[in-house]
Amino acid sequence: MDDQVTVSNPYDTDYELGQDNVKVLGMDIHNPVFGTSAAAIVLFIVLTLMFPAESKDLLVGARGWAITNFDWLIMGGGNIFVIFCLAMIFLPVGKIRLGGVDAKPDFSTRSWLSMLFAAGMGIGLMFWSVAEPVAYYTNWYGTPLNAAPNTPEGASAAMGATMFHWGLHPWAIYGVVGLALCFFTYNKGLPLTLRSAFYPLFGERVWGPIGHVIDVLAVLATIFGLATSLGLGAQQASGGLNFLFGIENTIALQIAVIIVVTLIALMSVVRGLDGGVKVLSNINMVIAFALLLFVIVAGSITAFFSNFFGVLGSYAENILPLSNWVGREDETWFHGWTVFYWAWWISWSPFVGMFIARVSRGRTVREFMIAVLLIPTLLSAVWMAAFGGTALDQAQAGVGALAEGVSDVSLSMYQMLANLPLAELTSGIAVLLVLVFFITSSDSGSLVIDSITAGGKVDAPVSQRVFWATVEGLIAGVLLFGGGAEALSALQAGAVTTGLPFTVILLLMCVSLYKGLKHELR
Repeated sequence: MDDQVTVSNPYDTDYELGQDNVKVLGMDIHNPVFGTSAAAIVLFIVLTLMFPAESKDLLVGARGWAITNFDWLIMGGGNIFVIFCLAMIFLPVGKIRLGGVDAKPDFSTRSWLSMLFAAGMGIGLMFWSVAEPVAYYTNWYGTPLNAAPNTPEGASAAMGATMFHWGLHPWAIYGVVGLALCFFTYNKGLPLTLRSAFYPLFGERVWGPIGHVIDVLAVLATIFGLATSLGLGAQQASGGLNFLFGIENTIALQIAVIIVVTLIALMSVVRGLDGGVKVLSNINMVIAFALLLFVIVAGSITAFFSNFFGVLGSYAENILPLSNWVGREDETWFHGWTVFYWAWWISWSPFVGMFIARVSRGRTVREFMIAVLLIPTLLSAVWMAAFGGTALDQAQAGVGALAEGVSDVSLSMYQMLANLPLAELTSGIAVLLVLVFFITSSDSGSLVIDSITAGGKVDAPVSQRVFWATVEGLIAGVLLFGGGAEALSALQAGAVTTGLPFTVILLLMCVSLYKGLKHELR
């Protein structure tokens, strides 16, 4: 989309791309969204640094209130998103091509899938695929469906519940946002920004205050989620360096990791989507596949296939009871894990969904949903069977540190690898993979925030992308240095709390998207 070109689409909107933008220091910014978002970010950082403990208590309390009182909305919304996305595969709208009948894919299928997986949840799987099933099996803050801990039945439930948290539901959340933004941008000619997905419902009002609120919430959820991930990731990478080389895991080391990740992300941002994120995502998947193959072979190929079919079986057996929110006897576990996860995924959906939209033009709706919903779920099952299954086998056999349960999530992956051959080499590869995943997230996140704060432009100045990549690193580093773990916890709680309003936004998005797709079939 070119600057200052009137958008042409079947909705006959009078909106002109860039009409609300101003030029500041070489940046092309959408004034209401950029200014409000920047002010809110600065205010949050200042208050959190001045009152870290109080900020944590306030935001953790808000998160707890949202999760406890609106579990029905968050869980019900998650179920609706899965059903909606599956329906997109089978309904006639599945044949619609994103970008028009003559559109061609911008990326090869391999690069496309690599970018989807890396942006979606690659980094989370690095640690939680090991820590989560062991945590459930050993009764670390409860067990799913009150399964008896430290039993074969508990192990099966642990794998099924972990797969539930990383399977269809989170990818459906991303799928709704990604499909809506891709369709309204490339088929209807609207700006690549969250508000565009609501044009069928609100009409021209999306260019006013309603749209400003939606986009500001998207910016805040994205920047806080990325900064939290970067800060927590720095702690995890530093933990790996401590585990491998005995380097003391201090705030200084964690900030050094943030600086390195941010600098590399800046170089990738300057290279752009094709020369930056795509290249890093392909590197990600090569390293991840190599590590996956090693764990499968070193841990026992027979055990892997047994675990793989066990994961799928337990997932299928438990998906309905785990999706239910009425009369749960495992309420502590349910609120602390599942509802928290759903709110977290939903708060991340503007970032991941918009990035998916950026790279998915040229695919049909059916292809899109198969690639965004079904293939990543299958890949997650493979990853869980290898890493989670191996970790759980070690815990059940009383081998290594995991036999005592999860003491530190950031070390769980390394503790599992320590019981396999070439432990130092594979742990070093794992640290490298963590860093590359974080660089990819920072890079793709900068592209997304850049587009939102530029009013939906996809060709905003490079300086703008550099600005947001730098801000992400600064937020993580400043909060970690000034407030430590409490500041990061406050930031994470704030990001998760935005999952509540975004649940309502995504439900409305489903309605709006279906209206738009039906309009396209006329």
